Amino acid sequence: MKRNILLFAFAALALCFAVSSCEDEPYKFRLTDGVPTVYYVRPVDVASADSLLNSAYMGSSICIVGDNLRSVYKLVFNDQEATLNNSYITDHTLLVDIPNEIPEEVSDLMYLITQKADTVKYDFSVLVPGPSIISMSNEYAPAGSVATLVGDYFVDDPNVPLKLYVSDTEATVKSISKGAVTFVVPDVEEGPVRVTNIYGEATSVFHYKDTRGLLFDFDGVTGLGNHGWHAQVIESDETSLTGNFLRLGGADVTMDEDGGWNDGNFSFEYWPGTWTTPQEYTGDGILLTDLADFSDWQNMALKFELYVPSSNPWMAGSMQLIVAGRDKVTLAGGTDEFGDEVPGANNTFFNGNELPRGLYTPWYPSGSFDTGDEWITVSVPYSNFIYGSDGTAATGSLTASDFTSLTIFVWSGGYTGTECHPIIKMDNIRAVPNK
Repeated sequence: MKRNILLFAFAALALCFAVSSCEDEPYKFRLTDGVPTVYYVRPVDVASADSLLNSAYMGSSICIVGDNLRSVYKLVFNDQEATLNNSYITDHTLLVDIPNEIPEEVSDLMYLITQKADTVKYDFSVLVPGPSIISMSNEYAPAGSVATLVGDYFVDDPNVPLKLYVSDTEATVKSISKGAVTFVVPDVEEGPVRVTNIYGEATSVFHYKDTRGLLFDFDGVTGLGNHGWHAQVIESDETSLTGNFLRLGGADVTMDEDGGWNDGNFSFEYWPGTWTTPQEYTGDGILLTDLADFSDWQNMALKFELYVPSSNPWMAGSMQLIVAGRDKVTLAGGTDEFGDEVPGANNTFFNGNELPRGLYTPWYPSGSFDTGDEWITVSVPYSNFIYGSDGTAATGSLTASDFTSLTIFVWSGGYTGTECHPIIKMDNIRAVPNK
């Protein structure tokens, strides 16, 4: 009798724990039995909830409306399975992102599959967007070389092949993936890159051999170069892309692990002005705002071609890209042609964390960076000029008048790297639209 009472007590205790567990997680998602029913599909945005959908683009979000939708174990569009998030599934609604992979077999159906493999089909077409272009591996790649165009939805249909044009001249395509196209650069002058395929057409914001907003080419086109305290090396060699280039560092120059101050070898300065009274902004001392229109700087980027040889990788220090107005730095100082009192050459304006700047640190986090003995195009949006010298957020802000000068200094940045002897070659420094 006592044994039966004891067994009953244990059973009651177990039931109590089970009930308690259910009460502790009353909203835990659980698959239901049966099969789902779909009434319609609508946008996720509540403001557009009255719009019904029978198709949507890859990667977009939709809301399926029906009954017993918690019975859905798998959801497949054509032959691509979607990722389900239980937090967005109720008995009557299911929110999901359409898979971003192009289907191999197009059925124009979605398949709602239960855990018991019961399948409900619903007519729904997945639309593939037209191609989009993001960047080119080297915007100054020489004719005959192979370059890579990066973007998305580069679909090559056997009936409507993908085509790529540079300055309206068709290029020979070498390989195609969804996100990249490699091609032979044709012998053409400046112009945009264009891609056409079965789903549409895209034209690049950037130009091949872009001269818009060109600031420094080091070959005399703009006539500008070193214009500050340091005369960095401007040279040409067997690696030259378009003649002369700017070189920072060298095989016999040490960059310590903290990116310590070494402006004599790693700082390029262009500070506008002349040694006249009053100071003028003419000749090789013009304001950079006279070369490029910075009124829409938030939608522009600082671009340049970069070459870091594999023999001398970059492993410490951030490239600080520093813009400043004539209220912060000029060549000679004193009274200028506008009648304003302006400071002369100095290195205090960019110290600390007030003046926002861009930081380019490609060796982090891998610990080492080189360009594989090739030139590449680097793009740093001006909207990312938000850092102080130590890599933390800057306390100040920029305006269009702050782009009259440019200082490029590989120094500090907030990361500890490895002592190295980097060679950093730069060419075709320009301020161009990126949107």
